[in-house]
Amino acid sequence: MDAAPPFSTADKATEKAPMDALVIQGGRRLSGRVAISGAKNAALPVMAATLLAPGVHKLRNVPDLRDTRTFAAVLGKLGARVSFQADLCTIDTSNVDSVEAPYELVKTMRASIYVLGPLLARLGAARVSLPGGCAWGPRPVNLHLTGLAAMGAGLEIEHGYIVGRDVKLHGAQFSFDVVSVGATAQLMMAAVLAEGTTTLDNVAIEPDITALGEVLVQCGARISGLGSRRLVIHGVRELKPIDTAIIPDRIEAATLAAAAVMTGGDITLERVIPDHFEASLRKLEEAGATITRERDEVSISGRGRPEAVDVTTQVFPGFPTDMQAQMMAVAAIARGTSVIEDTIYLDRFSHVPELQRLGANIELKGNVAVVKGVEKLSGAPVMATDLRASAALALGALVAEGETRISRIYHLDRGYERFDHKLTQLGARVERVQE
Repeated sequence: MDAAPPFSTADKATEKAPMDALVIQGGRRLSGRVAISGAKNAALPVMAATLLAPGVHKLRNVPDLRDTRTFAAVLGKLGARVSFQADLCTIDTSNVDSVEAPYELVKTMRASIYVLGPLLARLGAARVSLPGGCAWGPRPVNLHLTGLAAMGAGLEIEHGYIVGRDVKLHGAQFSFDVVSVGATAQLMMAAVLAEGTTTLDNVAIEPDITALGEVLVQCGARISGLGSRRLVIHGVRELKPIDTAIIPDRIEAATLAAAAVMTGGDITLERVIPDHFEASLRKLEEAGATITRERDEVSISGRGRPEAVDVTTQVFPGFPTDMQAQMMAVAAIARGTSVIEDTIYLDRFSHVPELQRLGANIELKGNVAVVKGVEKLSGAPVMATDLRASAALALGALVAEGETRISRIYHLDRGYERFDHKLTQLGARVERVQE
């Protein structure tokens, strides 16, 4: 194995979030080519999985985001040494000696809970703060806890922390009541070092989960059924470090595709896996876009106002909840009336009042939004409330007349790498300013 480069454990995540805003001048048609970054939702569980195998891991195509920096800081608190060089993240987990993921870091990002299973599997103990993250709706961790309990982890909640002591994980049969991406990843990581065989039914099959499973197999795990609703995991005694690449971000790709459709633009997305965001592409085609798929590129052409489309979010391979807000921005300027229903997160609609400030005609009833498309939006000051809401506001601003100022865009920086730069590269007028 190559010698590890000099390390400097990432600590940017512990700094106070900068109060930046985006100022967008609407009305410019997007055109050109843009490369899609690595997927945040794949990078974070893979970063957690490095805890399972002591040694130096090299993860390539890791996006430089607030969330990846925060997760690096969490790993640093556990004793790992983490460095970033461009899109290469090097993680040395040889000397992990702590089992505590503290509140001050975990409260900023729900995905920090991913360290729970690996800590229990490798060290037999964990003290992980209950998670935080986007400020919309309850997303309980009960499936994580009940699944781990089935594998022999006697966990307690103590003063806001999930605590496990003297844990020895064993194989189990566990069926998810509802499909959960996070809990599937958690139990997969725990099971690879558990004694015996674990069978998981009704698991998530999102590309991020399949990618995590493939990385674990690279490390020496024995997993069958990847890409299906049933996983069978035979525990092994130890795993080895890996050198791997993170898959491209399907949500970033779909978001930029939506921007092309809204602005009547012509763009080509480079370094993508088209099948990963096929459900989003089909809806954009329904809206009138012309889309050409190649092996690792997708070209999108929009012509005039999009057509209204109905959307119901579903687990993969259905339409993703992470594109619900962006599709609502498309519907806001479409010809006709669109009905958008989120069946995954029933209260994920904090973007609605902010899109209304831009002039969108949206009526919200429970988890269903009826969007009557308007001919034009108007620039206004708006506030980002979560990650995908901030992307939807940026899309609305691209077509709004005049200037839109989006505040609290640190939410955007959690999940989109250099999004403002990529929009500018495609011809948008976007400026990042201090609040």
